[in-house]
Amino acid sequence: MSDINVTPLVDVMLVLVVIFIITAPLLTSSIRMELPKTDAATPAEAPKFVTLAVDKSGQAFFNDKPVTQEQLAARLAETAARNADTEVQLRADQAVPYGRVVEVMGAAQKAGLNKIGFVADTGKTGS
Repeated sequence: MSDINVTPLVDVMLVLVVIFIITAPLLTSSIRMELPKTDAATPAEAPKFVTLAVDKSGQAFFNDKPVTQEQLAARLAETAARNADTEVQLRADQAVPYGRVVEVMGAAQKAGLNKIGFVADTGKTGS
């Protein structure tokens, strides 16, 4: 029984894919335009973030400054009033009880800041 050898077909197809990958970006940037200028079109500002840290004693820090729970709630509310899309980067010592971390997260969510990112160590040590 004779079989069709598809190896040359696969080789040709791979060459075509490489050609399309290389030429596609060149085709999209070939149109030269002089765009109109306006003051209304301002570039979007970079995403902002605040850092919350909780040390092993349970002390909360807002942007590396110690705060009480009431001060934390007030600062988070001020931040949310300025920009509700502000990200909260939460760092907590591994010895901190889970309940304390949840309290800090709850304060951020109550203030209206729902983007919370957890910061962890990569575990790599430099030599």
